[in-house]
Amino acid sequence: MKDLHPVHLRRIDPSQNMRRFYSISLQPTLFGGASLVRDWGRIGTRGQSMIETFDTPAEAGDAMTRLERRKRRRGYLDPQVSRSGRRE
Repeated sequence: MKDLHPVHLRRIDPSQNMRRFYSISLQPTLFGGASLVRDWGRIGTRGQSMIETFDTPAEAGDAMTRLERRKRRRGYLDPQVSRSGRRE
């Protein structure tokens, strides 16, 4: 499995009163598999969580990459980068 670090993204659109966060991380299981942990919600709230378990860490890494790509296509960005590309 590649050394995948936790991913923290956010989507802020004042015109729609939208302030969302999304984070994804991998956690090993006791039986050699891996769990994909997802947290999401409105910034400033606790949000929701989901844990999805995979038989191999490679499968979990692939799922993490797919989810990150999907969220970035929908406008989610890294927390320190604004829409204009400047650091906040």
